[in-house]
Amino acid sequence: MRQAQNRSLNEAMPVRQLPEQVVNRIAAGEVVERPASVVKELVENAIDAGASRVDIFTDGGGRRRIGITDDGSGMTHADLALAVDRHATSKLDDEDLLRIRTLGFRGEALPSIGAVARLGITTRHAGEPHAWSLSVEGGAKSPIMPAALSQGTRVEVSDLFYATPARLKFLKTDRTEAEAIREVVRRLAMARPDIAFTLAGEERAPVTWAAALPGAPGRLTRLGDILGADFRSSAIEVRSEREGVVVEGFAAAPSLTRANALGQYLFVNGRPVRDKLILGAVRAAYSDYLPRDRHPVVALFVTLEPQEVDANVHPAKTEVRFRNAGLVRALIVHALKDGLAREGRRTAANTDGAALASFRPSFAPRPTSWDWRSSPSYPTGPMPAFGGSAAPAFAEAGQAAFDVGTPTADVRFEAQPAADMLDRPLGAARTQIHETYIVSQTRDGLIVVDQHAAHERIVYEKLKASLARNGVQRQILLIPEIVELDEATVEKLLDRSLELATFGLAIDSFGPGAVAVRETPSLLGKANAAGLLRDLAEHMAEWDEALPLERRLMHVAATMACHGSVRAGRRLKPEEMNALLREMEDTPNSGQCNHGRPTYVELKLSDIEKLFGRR
Repeated sequence: MRQAQNRSLNEAMPVRQLPEQVVNRIAAGEVVERPASVVKELVENAIDAGASRVDIFTDGGGRRRIGITDDGSGMTHADLALAVDRHATSKLDDEDLLRIRTLGFRGEALPSIGAVARLGITTRHAGEPHAWSLSVEGGAKSPIMPAALSQGTRVEVSDLFYATPARLKFLKTDRTEAEAIREVVRRLAMARPDIAFTLAGEERAPVTWAAALPGAPGRLTRLGDILGADFRSSAIEVRSEREGVVVEGFAAAPSLTRANALGQYLFVNGRPVRDKLILGAVRAAYSDYLPRDRHPVVALFVTLEPQEVDANVHPAKTEVRFRNAGLVRALIVHALKDGLAREGRRTAANTDGAALASFRPSFAPRPTSWDWRSSPSYPTGPMPAFGGSAAPAFAEAGQAAFDVGTPTADVRFEAQPAADMLDRPLGAARTQIHETYIVSQTRDGLIVVDQHAAHERIVYEKLKASLARNGVQRQILLIPEIVELDEATVEKLLDRSLELATFGLAIDSFGPGAVAVRETPSLLGKANAAGLLRDLAEHMAEWDEALPLERRLMHVAATMACHGSVRAGRRLKPEEMNALLREMEDTPNSGQCNHGRPTYVELKLSDIEKLFGRR
């Protein structure tokens, strides 16, 4: 019955032209999703107008008021009259949408905002005798009036969505909407370090990002101001260029990570975007450095000819489409990998105060008022003369204070190292503690190495190099090792047997619930085949069929490296410790293991002196 009524209704409704106000409100639904969308469009207009300073003020999460003031070129009387009409723009020289060199070009922002809010614009062009103002309420435009403004443009938006009250129900709390606005301004400020930005309102102290110097130093200054001192101290400059496409920016060392991908800031021709292609390239470049549940912090800027990228994919202009997506992805991966390899030995403890803080004294200070006569160890009675019978007892008691007993850790001290070894980047091994950590000495400090994590990276890089060169060398077992597993796990392993064989691990079926290991990689030595196969099966269960073969092979290599490395708890001879240090110095990316953990920490002598109050 209802379907019949709907069919009858559709047949009865003729085709008609929608009123302009309704069209504008429909467009506003695409462009103005929330207050942050308004801020983005208006700040982009200010940037396109050549502003050197942009001030943003918001109230009520932007719902009650948004104010944007800039010192750009401003608009003439005639321009202002057209600016609030649909599809009117000053940012296209012709109708060629493949040569877009500005942030805004659709001509939808101002009329869309005016359709759902109270919009006021005051602007002054250098060629005009004074400023002009215009207001739009619910799509109704007022006459243009003279106004007072020294330079640029001031846009006021109030009572957002008052004309479409249903949209208000979809807004979050004022605090959440204010944070979304802050994120939009942060991204635009990162894209243009040459412009000063001020963000105020929401009962917060104003935040100002001063204009920075041109070039990479200025860009890093702006990124450090926004992303924090941790990013500035761990930032690695990256750059790659080919066929007119330039990828540059800064990537944090693997020691600085986030629990999600929100710390990845991507810009294409100065436009902040969220692009899956670029995000995937970043993840691939960091795959050798981070565990699967951690994400890097990067700010990458892609510059290419406008006709090589389509910025007209989405009404909000947050997505782009590349003509040569493969080239862009390859350049991003190359730039990041090259930078990370160049700074491969940087670790978390080398770049912040975490290691120093762990060494701070935690014992209570000695009381300032101490009566030596009340000490239980002090002899009572008259004070004996020196040289009397009590003197030896006093000396023995004092000497006993220096008897600290046996070490609480299994510390092994080595002889004085050769002078030339102290000049090596990782110094000379002096001891092994807890049969897990190597302590080495350098000219100006000391280094503590996690022997398992360090050797794991070494084995992993050797496996990769061997595979790229002539295949992984393998050893044939005289007696195949039979490993019993559940049937589902056996099936997973056998399905990937060809990929495992690439790394020298040859397995065959040995009846239901078992596999026979016939060959293993030579680099692993005598490996625990059962543990290795179980770990490999767990990783394979998480593989997506869309995951490239290269990445799957690297997962296999990382798992094998973990099983083939020096285990914690193994005693090392002095020559073995020094050999490990030398291999670390010659191995790319030796600052982190395959899971993203640091392989060593370094304490400078100056830092140690601070701990003891010598500085």
